[in-house]
Amino acid sequence: MSNCQSVSQLIAHRRRSEMESTGGDVSPYELLFKGLTLIPVSLYLLIAFLIFLIFAYNLLEFHIIHDIFSAFGGNHVSLTCDFSSDLYREVVSKCHLLHGRYLSTPWLSSPHLQTMLLHLLVKTHNFTYKRELFISSDGGTIALDWLMNFDETKFQVNGDNFVAKAIPLVIVIPGLTSDSDSPYIKHAAYKMAKHGWNVVISNHRGLGGVPPTSDCIYTAGWTEDLREVVNHLHCTHPEAPLFAIGTSLGANILVKYLGEDNAPLVGGASICNPWDILMGDRFFGRGLMQRFYNIILANALKDVAKLHRAVYARIADWEGIEKARSVGEFNKYTGRITGNFETVDTFHRWASSVRVVNNVKIPLVCINAIDDPVCSHEAIPFDECRMNKNIVVATTQHGGHNAFFEGMSGKNLWWVRVIEEYFSVLHSSSLMNKNTGATALRNN
Repeated sequence: MSNCQSVSQLIAHRRRSEMESTGGDVSPYELLFKGLTLIPVSLYLLIAFLIFLIFAYNLLEFHIIHDIFSAFGGNHVSLTCDFSSDLYREVVSKCHLLHGRYLSTPWLSSPHLQTMLLHLLVKTHNFTYKRELFISSDGGTIALDWLMNFDETKFQVNGDNFVAKAIPLVIVIPGLTSDSDSPYIKHAAYKMAKHGWNVVISNHRGLGGVPPTSDCIYTAGWTEDLREVVNHLHCTHPEAPLFAIGTSLGANILVKYLGEDNAPLVGGASICNPWDILMGDRFFGRGLMQRFYNIILANALKDVAKLHRAVYARIADWEGIEKARSVGEFNKYTGRITGNFETVDTFHRWASSVRVVNNVKIPLVCINAIDDPVCSHEAIPFDECRMNKNIVVATTQHGGHNAFFEGMSGKNLWWVRVIEEYFSVLHSSSLMNKNTGATALRNN
């Protein structure tokens, strides 16, 4: 109080002095400015810091304050499906995690932190892959990486080696530029294997360290490679039930494939599917952070193209690729051209799995976060999925893109546990007999 009085007295004294010297003609703005100069610089710095915190809190969409007021109880998982369907009664109703709550790691209470730190924080384990090079019908090469132990034996569960031909097989389809070495893919593969599943990663063409061997590149809606890989694995493992997990763009490819074909799979899982590629392209232009992700992903695609410049330059517009500053522009000079589409919007519509979700014929669980900063929740086809008795959509308020970190350590991904539980319940349900029977009929 004494300091404030001293400042006020000093200002008043200066004002009287200046009025006496100038005859009383002193601008009030000048007096205000002189008064502001008397405020300590440290106070200005504190105010600037508080403004920055508020800006960063809103920009990065932190929700720690909400978590504190909710006593870190998390949010209920929201389910959208036909609750009278066999899938819900026999499988989903028995999945405790789908009827529970999801709480993100407290110190990662931002979808942007979860997304950006996914490759740095997720826990990976010591194992190796055994690579199988699958040659597609057009001469392209696809790397299939089978999960092995560190000593290159089949992965062990409870100390016993599997007989891989009869063990349920999970096919993992990575995201946009991810491959079998991506930390979140390795984390999911390891966790599934520890619960007794045989796991193989189906890398996209040109990824996983394998160059293209034909004039064909993978795009957002290219399902032919997955179709041939699934048929190949079904032929080589006829006794093994086949399941599939798709993440991000891999989820879009998986769901689109399931909607196009009577696939020889008994179950599928879609993680952070963009669903509508055209809407996703528009979403990338909405906010500052979305523009940031758009540039990052476009540069990642351009890096892949540079690795295989000879092929891309031969079948696409290389000058356009070099100038591309967004995923949409990259697609304009690649997927639109290779697919002979008139416009990039036409290509995006064709590539979207939302077009064919009504046709999915196998049990499929789809997990999306409402706060996903890469894939807009507005693209999720809730009504279409509700009308399809083979689909259940599980949404959480938080989780970011492909992340869903949980626990204080921030080393584990919630969605991996959900999928393992869902596949396990599905594998032991009566729906397995129906699906495997249908697969056998298609093969005969």
